[in-house]
Amino acid sequence: MLDMTQWWRGSVIYQIYPRSFLDARGDGVGDLPGITANLDYVAELGVDAIWISPFFPSPMKDFGYDVTDYRGVDPMFGSFHDFQMLLERAHELGLKVIIDLVLSHTSDQHHWFVQSRSSRENQKSDWYVWADPKPDGTPPNNWLSFFTGSAWTFDSRRRQYYLHNFLSCQPDLNFHNPAVRQAQLDNARFWLDMGVDGFRLDTSNFYFHSAELENNPALGSGEIKTPSVPASNPYSMQRHQFDISQPENLGFLAELRKLMNEYPETVTVGEISDDRPLERMVEYTKGDDHLHMAYTFDLFDAKFEARELRNIIEHFQYYAGDAWPCWALSNHDVMRVVSRWTSAEHLEQRGPQVAQLATVMLCSLYGSVCLYQGEELGLPEGDVPYERLVDPYGLALWPDYKGRDGCRTPMPWTDGERGGFSTAEPWLPVDVHHRRLSVDRQTQEPDSTLNANRRFLRWRKSQPAMLGGTLILSDFDDELLGWLRVSRDQAILAVFNLTDRTRTTTLPAGAGDFAYRDGFAAELDEGTLTLPAFQAAFIEVARESIDPQALIEQEPDPERQGFLQRLLSSLMGQDDGRPH
Repeated sequence: MLDMTQWWRGSVIYQIYPRSFLDARGDGVGDLPGITANLDYVAELGVDAIWISPFFPSPMKDFGYDVTDYRGVDPMFGSFHDFQMLLERAHELGLKVIIDLVLSHTSDQHHWFVQSRSSRENQKSDWYVWADPKPDGTPPNNWLSFFTGSAWTFDSRRRQYYLHNFLSCQPDLNFHNPAVRQAQLDNARFWLDMGVDGFRLDTSNFYFHSAELENNPALGSGEIKTPSVPASNPYSMQRHQFDISQPENLGFLAELRKLMNEYPETVTVGEISDDRPLERMVEYTKGDDHLHMAYTFDLFDAKFEARELRNIIEHFQYYAGDAWPCWALSNHDVMRVVSRWTSAEHLEQRGPQVAQLATVMLCSLYGSVCLYQGEELGLPEGDVPYERLVDPYGLALWPDYKGRDGCRTPMPWTDGERGGFSTAEPWLPVDVHHRRLSVDRQTQEPDSTLNANRRFLRWRKSQPAMLGGTLILSDFDDELLGWLRVSRDQAILAVFNLTDRTRTTTLPAGAGDFAYRDGFAAELDEGTLTLPAFQAAFIEVARESIDPQALIEQEPDPERQGFLQRLLSSLMGQDDGRPH
């Protein structure tokens, strides 16, 4: 039976990318005081928590994901006192605070690596992944960096190669070494003692590599590449069998969970990038001894089509058991969802509709949600000219892939110059189109994307079925997507029209009136639903019309019995109450 008293179940987590949220100090880069200054805005959205991308000391080669000190604050973002003030203010507003821990690798300027590379005999010589060259001097195997090229760089001091799954200045730690694992657990404890409410774990399936260093096989014909990796990146041409997602990873996640259990109501959210991410997410979150929840890149790759989105949800349910997902449509690593799901020529007209539809669909899924800053405004991908690019990933694959700068442009607070983000020239340009979608401008428009999302998120918080109810996919045609959210005492049918044409459908037995209609133009007429283009409907369904035992008996596939058993127990006995 699900324990819905745990705050993170069904929560909405608002991701803040600190470089781009608000510059309070006038140097063109967002900072911690800037976040604190606008926490009221975040709380008013109706979200439950914030996730802050890395603010630790770093040379910023990968913009904070190359850490030199796990227990500090980079002066670029402020001081340790600034973080304490942020934490205090967030808690006053009822917001949980999740920080981004990059455990799998460090900067090459971290003192651990400086010592490790100095010789083969020092105390930290095996804290990183070192390997001898092949007899011909080439790297130990064929593993590739996510950022293109070999995952190995030769170091002349040790006359060995070191492993880096990302940039060469981001060496991978050797998690086969117990001292490394303990050091990272100690770093996590430091922030838990400070009072943070949990961690978003960067690349949470990258901690271990195969100690035998076997070559990865080529991606076979018909096999699916790692989601969100551009076809122009050679990384997508391998099946990542030996460099990531090793069995030992589960052991470390169990050690981390044991630590988290010492701090009640704290949570872990794992990022999973894998060839089979949904299966990995289930493996890492089922039971109560690994991650609390995790998200994958499946929705980041998904087309705006009912059939494809249904397949992703169905695929998760096939393996789910008691696993708890955390879904996302955008973040700091992928093109914003409005631009992925709307063609450039239709962006002005359809963008706001698609943006609102995408957010309510995301927030109607079973599980928790990560909402990336600006998603509530319906921001499309920012336009960043080549001469302003700073992302090393984009620079390496230009022009086929423009990198991640377009989703990291500054948050538009006003429609004035620089979007109210800073008094100085921002580190990335503020898109002119974004200024027309600014917070100030949308706040003054009652029917804006921002205000519509605020109202929906507040309504969602009061609906037990939407927070923790089981999700039962509904049978519509290939152009409508829908599901029932069912808890012990409530059932809501959610239907989404992902096309540019009006669609009609017959509702199931027990369907009643609208449960929520604000901002949508759906119509009901004697059991028939009419949905205009890019619209959603939320309809009350009589709880007594749903027979969970009949649903189980209709399912012939024994592999889904775990999911269906959870369905039965949650419908018949779960407590849907959740404190807010």
